[in-house]
Order: sequence, then C-alpha cells, then structure tokens
Amino acid sequence: MTSTKNRTLSRADAGAMIGFCISGALIAAYITVMSVIRIVELARGVDVPVLVEFVPSTTGIDLPLSRGGSIAAGLDSATITAPELPAIAAVPGIIGQVLQIITIVVVIGCLILLSRSVLTGRVFSRRNTALVSTAGITGLVGFAGVRFFDNMLANATVARITDNGVDNAIISVEPFAFILAAFVIALISTVFSIGDRLQRDTEGLV
Repeated sequence: MTSTKNRTLSRADAGAMIGFCISGALIAAYITVMSVIRIVELARGVDVPVLVEFVPSTTGIDLPLSRGGSIAAGLDSATITAPELPAIAAVPGIIGQVLQIITIVVVIGCLILLSRSVLTGRVFSRRNTALVSTAGITGLVGFAGVRFFDNMLANATVARITDNGVDNAIISVEPFAFILAAFVIALISTVFSIGDRLQRDTEGLV
C-alpha cells in the first residue's frame, strides 16, 4: 500500500513562499524592461555607454591629489561613450541582452514553479529535481554567455573608438566562480534527487 499524502505548510511559510514568487516575477519584469531599453540603445547606436575592462598591469592613469600633484594607479574598468557604435559591437551586445532576458525568465520561472509545488506540500519529486537542475544549468551557462557577449561589445567598441590604438581590452574569465557555482548547482540537484528517491521509498513502506 502506498500513500501520496503531502504535508501542508504553515501560513507563515506559505506567505513567505508566495512573497518569494511575487518578488521573483517583479525581478524578472524589471530586468526584462531594462534589457529591452538597453537593446533599443544598442540598436540606435548613438552615444552608447559601454563598460570596458582593462589589464591593470598595462593600463595606468594619474589620479590628481587635492594638495597638488598626482599618483599613478592601475585602471581596471571604465565606462566609455561610443559616439557611433559599429554593428560588430552592437550585435553581440544585443545578443547578450536577449540571452539575459531568456536566462532570467527561465531561472525565475523554474523557481516559481518549484515554489508552487512546495506550496502544495510536495518538496521532493522528479519534476522538482528537473526544475532545480534546469534553473541551475540555465543560470550557469546563460550568465557566462551574457558575460562573453558583453566583452565582445566592449572590445569591439574600444577597437573602433581608438582605431585599434589600445591593445589591452580583455575577455575576462572567472574560472573559480564558475566552478564553485557548478559545484553548488550539482550539490543541490543531487540533494533533490536523493530526497525524491528517499520519499518514494518511504511512501512505498506506508
């Protein structure tokens, strides 16, 4: 004899989950609107601000002191304004923003569906495991892709504005953060998978 009886959350827990869902929807809507605005700005291609990263060891500036004189400093990043953005820079920028919208919508959508399942008292299931894995993998790959396309935008902008006079724009990679995020996602997915199996085994004994 098996039982599929689900546990009921307290009102406080249910309220917290509902609040989480509403907050997630608002975040997705906000980021989508901001990304659309950025897409329009990139497509227009006039006076576009672009964040650029540099190699600090080769890019230096002199910071003026209040008492006079200056001090040398390394330049990590700066926002430059492109009077006219070339298509080779605008296209990767637009792709990055579209990818950001898709990533945010998928990740938050999966988490909202997961929260909805938890609200019904079902925490561990194959569906919930799939939702967690989908959200994690999409977020990991999606945000890495956004970073990649944003760097393409920055590098192409620097090359156009300086006429290839600055050769230190970079495509930054953070392997430790990427590996750590992948480990956390794999751990959470494993926990949900084991929890689902244990729950099914427990229900089979009831």
